[in-house]
Parts: sequence; structure tokens; C-alpha cells
Amino acid sequence: MTRIPLFATLLTLVAVLLTGCDGGARSGVVVTTNILGDVTRQIVGAEATVSVLMRPDADPHSFGVSARQAARIERAALLVYNGLGLEEGVLRHVQAAREAGVPSLAVGERVDPLRYRADGQSGQLDPHFWTDPRRMARAVDLIAERVIAEVEGVDASAVRANAAAYRRQLEELDAWMAARFAAIPPERRKLVTNHHVFGYFAERYGFTVVGAVIPSGTTLASPSASDLKSLSDAVRAAGVPAVFADSSQPDRLARVMAEQAGLRVRIVELVSESLTDAQGGAPTYTQMMRANATAIADALTH
Repeated sequence: MTRIPLFATLLTLVAVLLTGCDGGARSGVVVTTNILGDVTRQIVGAEATVSVLMRPDADPHSFGVSARQAARIERAALLVYNGLGLEEGVLRHVQAAREAGVPSLAVGERVDPLRYRADGQSGQLDPHFWTDPRRMARAVDLIAERVIAEVEGVDASAVRANAAAYRRQLEELDAWMAARFAAIPPERRKLVTNHHVFGYFAERYGFTVVGAVIPSGTTLASPSASDLKSLSDAVRAAGVPAVFADSSQPDRLARVMAEQAGLRVRIVELVSESLTDAQGGAPTYTQMMRANATAIADALTH
């Protein structure tokens, strides 16, 4: 006599579990990188929850996600990611979410991406578009419209107003950076970095990228002895006074290259691929760009 109620209870439990596995209604915006996370939060404001997967000071090429974060991706109303191969450590999760029907926006693919000009990478699309504030301003409009289209319950007028206000901040940032670099003579506008991250920046502000310690667009690559020798020769020929290393990556290789070649160059730390925490000096995208512009201008004008 007790089998029927027990069977009914089991059916109810199975139904509940299946509903849980389905994840219920999609909600919130999930963003892969902390740079795009900051920008998206500026746009969304209080209209929806924005979850950022990448912690401060992490490397966007190699960071991973927890099981809970992976589940959050699958339940997102909108997934915002950089694209163009940047998020190598979470790419499979992004692809799985897209295949499962999660609305997604690959921002880098929509902001007129450049191709690498470096040897060995020529022709590949460069994912580091955020080093050009004008392209980030385009990204603001893209993100705002997808949030309005995909996230239920948001006030479209509020999101568009937030986007317009933030876009004005980026326009002011771009003008300030251009003025800051105007004091650098053209012959000194030469960049050597730890890997190829400043192609968009160089195009926007009239710099030449002499080379990179890691001759790749990803920090997961490694330079050979001949790579370091070629770079040191190029640095010596160009008379570059500084090498710029990202704060999320050790600057050991840059120092080795300079020491082995007997070069007298400064190693200047930039925050180019990941925001810092509140104490790190670059907790927002605009603060990061201002800090980098100041460091570059100071290093190349003195």
C-alpha cells in the first residue's frame, strides 16, 4: 500500500532534479575578462547583475573558471567575451555555451579588428582591441544593444543613457591620451613590449612596435634564444630607451634580454591585459589607460 505514494514521491523528485539541471530561466550578464567586465558594468548599471569571470591581475590568455562559474555561463541571459582567441583557458566553456543557445557577443570581432604585422603571426587577427579607446567606444554601443535585446526586465532608456555617458568618458580619455603623447617626438615613439599587445594603440597614436620579448600575441608562447637575440639587435638599432612589461606577467625575460645584450634600457611596468584590485592603481578601464599613457609618455620623453 505504501508503494504508490513512494513511487509518486520519486517521480516528483526526478521532475525537480530535471528542472534544476535545465537551470531555469536565464538571467544576468556574464563577462569573461575583467576589462570588458568593468565596461559592461558601466553600461548596465543597476539594471541587471553582471558577473565577471576573470579575477584582478590575472592573464586573459590562461585564466580558468570553476565549476560554479561554468554553470553561471550556461545560465546567462547574455555572455559577453573578447573573442579572437584571447580567452584560451575558457574557450571550450564559451563554445559550449554558444552551442547550448546562450546569447553571446564576441566583442572583438565587431570592432574592425586589425591583423598582426609581427613575423610569424602576420594575417592573424589581433584580440587586443581595448588598447584603442575609440574601438572600446564602439564596443559600448554593441554591448548596450545586446543587453537591451537579450536581458529581460532592463530599462532600455537607462541602459542607453549609461552607454552614452560612458562613451563620452572614453572620448575624453582618447583626447587626453592624444594630447599626452603629442609631447613625444615621432622618432621616440617606439615600443618594445613583453608580447604583442599594443598594435591597436600604436595605430591610433602613431607609435612603431619595434618588437616583443615573446614574439607572439599570447603569453603562453615562449621565445627562443634567437628570438631574444633578434629583438636585442632591433632594440639597439632603434635606440629604444625602455621595454614595457605587463604587470600580470613576470618581467624576467625582458631583463634577461637586456642584460645579455648589454643594453641600458628601463623595464617599465604597464597594466595592459588585466585590471588590478582597488589598491593596484588600475581597477577600472579608464584608470588603466591613463596609468599606461602616463608611464609610456614619461619613459619615452626622459
